[in-house]
Amino acid sequence: MLIIGLTGGIGSGKSAASEHFERMGIIVVDADIVAREVVEPGCPALAKIASHFGDDILLASGSLDRPRLRQLIFKSKEQKIWLESLLHPIIRDEIIHQLKTSTSPYTLLVSPLLFETKQHELVNRSLLIDAPKALQIERASQRDDVTRNQIETIIASQMTRECKIEKADDTILNDNDLGALQQEVERYHTHYLELSYELNRP
Repeated sequence: MLIIGLTGGIGSGKSAASEHFERMGIIVVDADIVAREVVEPGCPALAKIASHFGDDILLASGSLDRPRLRQLIFKSKEQKIWLESLLHPIIRDEIIHQLKTSTSPYTLLVSPLLFETKQHELVNRSLLIDAPKALQIERASQRDDVTRNQIETIIASQMTRECKIEKADDTILNDNDLGALQQEVERYHTHYLELSYELNRP
């Protein structure tokens, strides 16, 4: 099966691109969604997190108090390492399961940290949605309830734009409107269908 890794920084248009692939019938496995699914109430990982950090890491509903957890791991590198060592293998296993059960001609793995993690090992080819930093900040500040400084901190904590471009097999420069992005997505969709056909030809 052909698996395409889709990545991009905050405000790059990664979500808009993946949504358009999905509208064209391609199954999307989103690493961020998987990361939320594996800590839902009733999941073993959530019980381990509550046992480690205490029950006050849970909301009254039994769900994970994500803002509190973020604060705890932000303050302690050791706690961050503990949490990642618990969750990363679980997330990876669930991603692999979802990829294996996909039924579309090719499958999209969407991951903002595709190159920073070992998730790039799960894909045959990578597609970067790229945008100039100023445009990333403008888009993210309009969409998210975060300050410019917070957005710049997020960008600074991730792999540089230049490094991502160097690592990616394919790149869409998303510095125009939504229609232009969708047109580029459709072009790559045709290309990936051809690659999938070649890969699966008897």
